[in-house]
Amino acid sequence: MNLESRDLRAAAESELASRLSNRYLEEHKLIPLEIDSAGYLRVAAAGTPDQTVLDELARVFGRDLRIVQVPASELLAALMSVKPAAENGDSATASYRDVRADDLAVDHLEALANEAPVVKLVNVLLVDALRLGASDVHLESLSDGLRVRYRIDGVLQDISRIADVYRAAVVSRVKIMAGLDIAERRLPQDGRSRLVIGEREVDVRVSSLPALHGESIVLRMLDHGARPRRLEELGMPDEIRSKFERILARTSGIVVVTGPTGSGKTTTLYAALERVNSTGVKIVTIEEPVEYQIPGVIQIPVNPKVDFGFSDALRSILRHDPDIIMVGEMRDAETAEIAVQAALTGHLVFSTLHTAEAAGAVSRLADMGVEAFRIAAAVQAVIAQRLVRLLCEACAVPYVPSAAELADAPEPDAREANYRRPAGCERCAKSGYRGRTGVYELMAFSEGERSLIAAGATLAQLRSAARENGTVALEAAAWKLVRAGATSIAELRRAVGSANEA
Repeated sequence: MNLESRDLRAAAESELASRLSNRYLEEHKLIPLEIDSAGYLRVAAAGTPDQTVLDELARVFGRDLRIVQVPASELLAALMSVKPAAENGDSATASYRDVRADDLAVDHLEALANEAPVVKLVNVLLVDALRLGASDVHLESLSDGLRVRYRIDGVLQDISRIADVYRAAVVSRVKIMAGLDIAERRLPQDGRSRLVIGEREVDVRVSSLPALHGESIVLRMLDHGARPRRLEELGMPDEIRSKFERILARTSGIVVVTGPTGSGKTTTLYAALERVNSTGVKIVTIEEPVEYQIPGVIQIPVNPKVDFGFSDALRSILRHDPDIIMVGEMRDAETAEIAVQAALTGHLVFSTLHTAEAAGAVSRLADMGVEAFRIAAAVQAVIAQRLVRLLCEACAVPYVPSAAELADAPEPDAREANYRRPAGCERCAKSGYRGRTGVYELMAFSEGERSLIAAGATLAQLRSAARENGTVALEAAAWKLVRAGATSIAELRRAVGSANEA
């Protein structure tokens, strides 16, 4: 973007903008910026204005135009941050000025939340988030209003600021959409809303949190219109994918995917399900929530509010004669025990754990009370993974890293690689990155490793055995991407860190 949020807000308050009504600017999503040195009127616009609108602007200002594209959400937020002119003073304007404290009446808040400008702004924020591929929308209460940030490719990016005068209205609007209690501002709340945007159905999970300057909101965007990715699209190296596909051909055992929140574990599980899904098998999943709908698969959302958790669902579906089971996460000892037992009694089970590396899954299951010999018999493989951002091909630049940057590079000839770093351009919104790919560590247990597990081997012993058996550590896999020029050393540090010892 060429413009900062503060520049748009300043333009919305300028004499140029005052020559047009607020309603006109909102309706056509534009703000006059300035008359440049060449005598053109620069106009910030969301999308391409209709030719009739362009002709009107040229006539009103007596200038030829130059259009500057900006996100619709940022433009509307700038317009809303400006108090409407006195000539537009209506009841809605007066009511916004009255928004000061947390003791507003519920009917007042509800009326504000349903005003057209607020509805339009919230809708535009969600549409923009979907268009940009954001996984989350953060509305954060600060001393001067709401900060709007999108999580894009796993990293939060500032989008706009919403003036304090509109804070209560915007927060209440989101809470109404999610079925939350707008009168309750002292306790956290969770809700959800389902939206249809164009032909896409989006499930929005909403969480509110009371903070120092007011409630903050996070909206998780789940696009049901998007299809699950196939294994070939995940970025797995050929040798890892072929080995993983052989594991998926088995009829029993458990396959565990590990990594922190947001590392793509569920995406990998969906890709695995897509590969094994056929008319000859019955697949049942237990998820929180159901992120994608898979034809031919029975998908069960857990519901903790009615005491229907992972262990309850897993115990029930074992009576429905499944061949393949996916458990979204093994969170407790009971779920882990039932999943391992199912794997030992002729079911192929997929699940996830939060561990830093593949070998750590064994220790985690043991900590949850699963006996070592049962882990050794049931677990077929563990995949540890991270998501790293890819450098923008339009602006990435080659460079020579320092000796300090290469100090822990796993190969001595790493200096001869094609190193690049981000620069930032319009195509990548100045971030220097576009898109993400996975980094994987696949540990398929050999008989020797199973013997170690059954004997209660330490994490260091399992890690050493895995390296001897050809398992490539996460860091080493990430360094391959860095040396190929696909991502940067800084991104490797951010996404992978030192998850494994080289």
